[in-house]
Amino acid sequence: MPTEIVGEEAKLNFQSLLDEFLASTSLTRPQKASKLLSQVDVICMKEDGVSLIFDHIDALSDAGIFSDTPWQYPDKLVPLLVKGTLKSGHPNSSFELISELRLLAIATGKIKTKGFEKEDAQDLLEEILVHNLEFVFQEPTEETRATMSEYELQKVHNLFVFLMKNANLEGLKGKLADELVLICEQRPVVTRKAREIINIVRTSLDLDEEKESDRMLKRYIDAIYAPTLYSSKAQDVGEYYKLLIGLSEEDLIMECHDMGKTMRSTGLVSAYHAVLLRFLTEDAEEFVPLALQLNGTGKHQWKLHKKFLRRLIKNIVHPYNTQCIYGLSKIVEKGVLSRGAVKVALENLMHIRLHPKAEEDILKSLVYRHQELNALQYLIGATIRLIGQPLGIGQGNNPTCQSARGISMWSMHSPAKLINLIMTAATQNNLMFRFQGEEIESLKLGQGLVQNLDYNLDAVSVLLVPKLDKIYNEMMKRATGRGEDPHKWVNPALYGSWIQIGFASVYNYLLNAIHDYKGFIRLFYAAHHLDYNGNHQLVYPNPVGIYITSAAGDMVGFHAISLLRVAKDENGEMRAYFLNPNNEGRQNWGQGIKPNVYGHGENRGESSLPFYQFASRVYAFHFNSLEVNMHLMEVPEKEIQEVYDLAKSSWGKNYIWNEMKKEW
Repeated sequence: MPTEIVGEEAKLNFQSLLDEFLASTSLTRPQKASKLLSQVDVICMKEDGVSLIFDHIDALSDAGIFSDTPWQYPDKLVPLLVKGTLKSGHPNSSFELISELRLLAIATGKIKTKGFEKEDAQDLLEEILVHNLEFVFQEPTEETRATMSEYELQKVHNLFVFLMKNANLEGLKGKLADELVLICEQRPVVTRKAREIINIVRTSLDLDEEKESDRMLKRYIDAIYAPTLYSSKAQDVGEYYKLLIGLSEEDLIMECHDMGKTMRSTGLVSAYHAVLLRFLTEDAEEFVPLALQLNGTGKHQWKLHKKFLRRLIKNIVHPYNTQCIYGLSKIVEKGVLSRGAVKVALENLMHIRLHPKAEEDILKSLVYRHQELNALQYLIGATIRLIGQPLGIGQGNNPTCQSARGISMWSMHSPAKLINLIMTAATQNNLMFRFQGEEIESLKLGQGLVQNLDYNLDAVSVLLVPKLDKIYNEMMKRATGRGEDPHKWVNPALYGSWIQIGFASVYNYLLNAIHDYKGFIRLFYAAHHLDYNGNHQLVYPNPVGIYITSAAGDMVGFHAISLLRVAKDENGEMRAYFLNPNNEGRQNWGQGIKPNVYGHGENRGESSLPFYQFASRVYAFHFNSLEVNMHLMEVPEKEIQEVYDLAKSSWGKNYIWNEMKKEW
C-alpha cells in the first residue's frame, strides 16, 4: 500500500482534536482521547504522520493520554508484549505507537520523566527494535501476515522506520550484525532487507573495529561499497573502470580474487563487481573464473560456454543489475548450461518481446531503475538469480507459498520448464496448465488468493506468482468436494510428475477433525526417517503441508513448504531440512520449536528442525505407496508419542481428535 504525505486538512483536524483533548476535563477526557486516537490511526498511514505525532508527543504525554491505561508508567512496560499489542489493531496499536514515540522522546531528552532516565528509555527502545525488525523491513512472518491487516502493517512499518532513523542505534550493533549474518547465510534472491540494514548502519553508526560486532558490520558494508582495494579508492563506478585500465596483471588478479571472495562469503554483490566483469570480458577474459570464484567444475564450464557467457555478461550484467552475478556463478558451477534445453531456453528468452503489462509489472518490482537497462534485461537477470539460487526464492508479503514453492522446485529440477513459463508469462501475460484432462488458462480466471500483489519480489515472481496463484486456486476448487484433501490431485498437476502418487492428510475437512494421528506419524516416519525407511534419501523435494503456530504454540494457519532432505547433523541428531518460501526461514513456532538456518548442517537457503519437531507440524505429505508399508512397524511407539503430545497440545487444540485407525 503506497504511503503519502499527510494533507493539510488532516493536519488541521489533528490539531483541532489535540486542542480539544488538551482543554478537556477529567469527565470529557476519555471521549476526546478516543477521537484523537482515531485521527492518530489515520495520519500514521502517511509517510510523515509519525513525525507529526512525535512533534506533539510532549503535549500528549503531559495532558495524560496514557492516564489509566497499561502504558501509564514507562518503567513498567514489557518489550516482549509490544508485538502482540501492535498486532491487536486500533486502538491498542495506536496507544502502543504513541508509547514508543514517548520512549524515543525520553531517550533523546525531548521529555523528562522522574524516575525513568534517558538511559532507561534507550535500553527499552533497543529491546523493542530488536524484537520487531520484521516491521522495519516490511517482511512479516506467516503469523504476522495472518493476524494483521495491510492497513495496520503499513502504520506499524511507518513507526519503526521513524524509530530507526531517529533513535540512537549504538546498542543495536551486535543484534544487527547477527541479523545480517543470518539473513545472508540464507542467500535470498531478493537482498533488499540486508542492503537496508547495511545502509542504516553505514549512515547512522560509527564503527569501532576493535569490537567484533563492528568488524562484522564493516565486512558487510565493504561487501557492497568497497569489496576490493581499488574499489575503495574509487568515488564511483566510472572512476573504478578507469583505475582497472591502468592495473598491472598482478594487481588485477588480486582485484578479481578479492571481489569473488567477498561475493561468495556474503552472498551480496557490489556494483563494482559488474564493472570488473564487463572489463574482463573485453580485455582479460581468462580472469573471469577468478572474479566469479569458480571451482574446478565451474572453470571447465566457463571454457565450454565462454562465448555464450561473455554475451550474457555484456548484455545483462550492469551496476544496476549486479546481484545476478552471484546467480550466474552458481549456474556455471552446477553445469546447468550443459543441459541443452536450458541453454536454448535462455537464448530464446534473450530475444522475446515483452507484453506491455509484463513490462509494467517488472518495472514495479525494482527499487532503483537505470535508464541504460530495459525490463527484459532485469527479467533475465532475475531468471539467472532464480536458477542459480533455487532455495533463495520467497513469496514476499503475499499469501502465495504454493506458487513460490513451485518456482523453487522447477528452478532446481526443471529449469528449462521454468524459463518456458517465464517466456509465456512475459510475452502473453498468461499461463496455461492441464488439470485432469482440461486446460486451465490464467487470463480467463477470476481472483486467486492474491488480492493486491506486493511487488517486493524478484522480476520472475512478479510475472509468475499472480498467474500461478489463480491456476492453483482453480485446481483446488475443481478438486474440492471429493471427500479428501484436494492437494492429493493438485500438487502433482501443478508441480510435475516427480511428485509421489501416495498421499496422506491427517486433517478431515468435512468434520474439522484429526483422524488416526499416530498412524499418520508412523507413516511419515516410515517414509522419511532414515533409521526407519531403509536409509532411503529423498530424490526430489516433497511438497508438505504444515500447521504454522505462534510463539505460544497456538495455531495460525496452513503453510506450504518443501521437505528437501533428512540427515543427521554434526551432533548425530536426525533433522529435517526444508525450504520455507516465507521471507524468512527463522520463526518461533512455540514449544521450543525454532527452525534454524545456520549452524546445523544447513545448505544455503534451508531451514532445519529436529525430525520429531518438524513432524509435529506436518498435516499432509506425498509418499511412495509401494515401498512405505514394509517399514511401518519399525517406527518406535515412543517417538510417535513424543510427536503426538507436541501436536495435540499446540495446533491440535483447534480440532476434534478421532483415534480410530484408518488405512493409509
